[in-house]
Amino acid sequence: MTFRVRFTRGAREDLERLYDFILERDPTDLELAQRAIESIEAATRVLERFPFACRKAHMGTAFQRELLIPFGADGYVALFEVEDAHNVTIVAVRHQREDDYY
Repeated sequence: MTFRVRFTRGAREDLERLYDFILERDPTDLELAQRAIESIEAATRVLERFPFACRKAHMGTAFQRELLIPFGADGYVALFEVEDAHNVTIVAVRHQREDDYY
């Protein structure tokens, strides 16, 4: 079974914010910012086949899960929901050190 993975508008805005954050720290590091976004998007492809392999979200239902995305010393976490037998929706993406995830 293959799932269709989509990002909510908020999750897409999270990607833009994360990209901008890297550039705010070092405006010349376009390569790092691009690699971070590419790593996140590549990691979410695992959800096409194995969304239930990811851990359950802390305060969520059995269908709300978190995908850990390694990048550098820390990484990112994508909060997603298995909508039905065909669709997975990523609702938020945060750096692992952010505290406003939920």
